[in-house]
Amino acid sequence: MQGRKNFQKHYCLFLNLKDTGLYYDEYLKQVIDVLETDNHFREKLQKADIEEIKSGRLSKELDLVSHHVRTKLDELKRQEVARLRMLIKAKLDSLQDTGIDHHALLKQFDHLNHLNPDKFESTDLDMLIKAATSDLEHYDKTRHEEFKKYEMMKEHERREYLKTLNEEKRKEEESKFEEMKKKHENHPKVNHPGSKDQLKEVWEETDGLDPNDFDPKTFFKLHDVNNDGFLDEQELEALFTKELEKVYDPKNEEDDMVEMEEERLRMREHVMNEVDANKDRLVTLEEFLKATEKKEFLEPDSWETLDQQQFFTEEELKEYENLISLQENELKKKADELQKQKEELQRQHDQLEAQKLEYHQVVQQMEQKKLQEIPPSGPGGESKF
Repeated sequence: MQGRKNFQKHYCLFLNLKDTGLYYDEYLKQVIDVLETDNHFREKLQKADIEEIKSGRLSKELDLVSHHVRTKLDELKRQEVARLRMLIKAKLDSLQDTGIDHHALLKQFDHLNHLNPDKFESTDLDMLIKAATSDLEHYDKTRHEEFKKYEMMKEHERREYLKTLNEEKRKEEESKFEEMKKKHENHPKVNHPGSKDQLKEVWEETDGLDPNDFDPKTFFKLHDVNNDGFLDEQELEALFTKELEKVYDPKNEEDDMVEMEEERLRMREHVMNEVDANKDRLVTLEEFLKATEKKEFLEPDSWETLDQQQFFTEEELKEYENLISLQENELKKKADELQKQKEELQRQHDQLEAQKLEYHQVVQQMEQKKLQEIPPSGPGGESKF
């Protein structure tokens, strides 16, 4: 029974996808939409347990779907294969002779069977759901890594800019930077995400209800926007908007909206961890109510916002700057090669233009010579000689 419940959570997650960030996001959603149109398969999906998907037994049900559905799935797969081929071609063109990582290119096909590019088979469904489940589990980690790179690049560019200034201007810029940091850090207290205080604030200010009447079960149903019995990632993250507005304002120069989204992600991860839902990425009513009975819900620790944390060490920044330097040198090398190719093409063009001019001059000289060799004619058209 637990296995069936877990799969239903994964299935509902797939149905509620908005933007997974996966490179095959559109293909995944289109396949699910098409499968949903087949009543038999939809019923099987809803009743399946996690072992059926792992063993591939569920994928065999694909053989029983209607001809129209199979035809549509075949077309979707052909479009996806064509799209991936274009991506690979672009990748190969950009790499030129600098070396090709074939393994990385082939990994793009982890979500479908590339050996049969024209037919959507049970293997394709099996690979697609397994790949999406696995990739979504690692998606948050990737987002954190990208945010860290963003912060290091920001600091790198700030330091590089300071190097271009004289001492007086540099001191002014450093002073302004510290002032902006203090302004950003001066904000109202942020409630612990998922705590009673935080949820009661949403209940009162967003839902417009009396805080004395706060009821976790009613709160869950109010914020289960699509009424599927789960709080998904988007529904959870929407709960933190009030807290984030205490710290971030798009009108303020000192507030970084990229950091706000990282803060939102951290809050959602924390709440999912509290209810032990990180792997499934969905929260059931039962899990939610259980979490509200914990001490952390009633008496939470203070929440550390991003402005109280260090994103990277000096060693990590130095290593990142070295990587940037290598990439810049590689780009400069490619730019120099392209410039040489451009100059060579220009030289060949000029040479061709010169040859064309010389050819026209020769033709003109020959035409003039022919005219000079024709004897003059008399009044009756006869030659004078």
